[in-house]
Amino acid sequence: MTDDRRSAGTPTLEDVARAAGVSRATVSRVVNGVRNVDPAIQEVVRQAVSVTGYAPNRAARSLVTRRADAVALVVSGAGVEAGTGTGQEGPGPRALGGQGSSFTAQVFADPFFGRVVTGVVDYLRPRGMHPVLMFAETSRARDEVVAYLRQGSADGALVVSTHAEDPLPGLLTEAGLAAVLYARPARPARISYVDLAHQDGARLAAEHLLARGRRRIATISGPLDVPAGQERLAGFRDTMARHGHPYIPIAEGRFTQESGEAAMERLLTEHPDLDGVFAANDLMAMGACHVLREHGRRVPEDVAVVGFDDSSAALACRPPLTTVRQPVEEMAAEMTRLLLDKLARPDSPATSVIFEPELVVRGSA
Repeated sequence: MTDDRRSAGTPTLEDVARAAGVSRATVSRVVNGVRNVDPAIQEVVRQAVSVTGYAPNRAARSLVTRRADAVALVVSGAGVEAGTGTGQEGPGPRALGGQGSSFTAQVFADPFFGRVVTGVVDYLRPRGMHPVLMFAETSRARDEVVAYLRQGSADGALVVSTHAEDPLPGLLTEAGLAAVLYARPARPARISYVDLAHQDGARLAAEHLLARGRRRIATISGPLDVPAGQERLAGFRDTMARHGHPYIPIAEGRFTQESGEAAMERLLTEHPDLDGVFAANDLMAMGACHVLREHGRRVPEDVAVVGFDDSSAALACRPPLTTVRQPVEEMAAEMTRLLLDKLARPDSPATSVIFEPELVVRGSA
């Protein structure tokens, strides 16, 4: 009776093999991730799995492949210890940590991390894999991540670091564990990563403000101890210099709306006649627009504002932000692809994939 019920209701390897027109052994090899199966045959088998609804026994499969079919998605915040740290944001739009703050609560409140999760899940789900969300805001938590991976509870790690001095990438490489980073690491490490051409994005912002006839332009930079903050500032200043503007007023922010408000207050005090602002992310640009309204400055009539990221904050801002798009979901999916490729080919060298930014014109500039 059990066999009849299984044949009638639960698809088997034989069902998949018939649908794909291949042998049961070939289906087994594809399902279990065995190498050296022709990519065209793999695709046919995957389609047959989808059509038949076949679901492999994960426990039995893990015994064969020694794989967990899960990856760790790690948000690492070096220096944030027991709510008293001062972590700085790396690739995403918000700085994490701070006196009395909850690291995990701020992660969930940040639209950047939601976009990363979307990209990772959308890539993993069709492949029958799942992410395990982990936080590494303390040295003990980082050790736990390394131990978790060493014991095989996850096959590898996707790391989003929120601090320039994060030691986790180095710990993972030293342990010989498969990992890929979102954004170039501040510390040199032989590890794959995805990133954006930040300087090119800042160039787009500068050229747009200049094309709008703005000549007294300032910038709110990101934290200058992380590569993204440094590169966006360098790209903006270089482009302005190439157009005959050797000096650009700068106020440093921390990728938060609050820091954008404070920076805008400083810039207005020191340069009350400014007519254009480039903020290194959308949250700071939103904060700048808020302060400009409080001071009676119209956006974009009096002061044009350009942000960076094209996050949900860009649409929530009034007026909606002109911004430089960072394709976070696509970058997160590529980060995941790189990790799965590393798992399939452990001896492959570290690599990098750099995405191109795009200017999105809306009402603020």
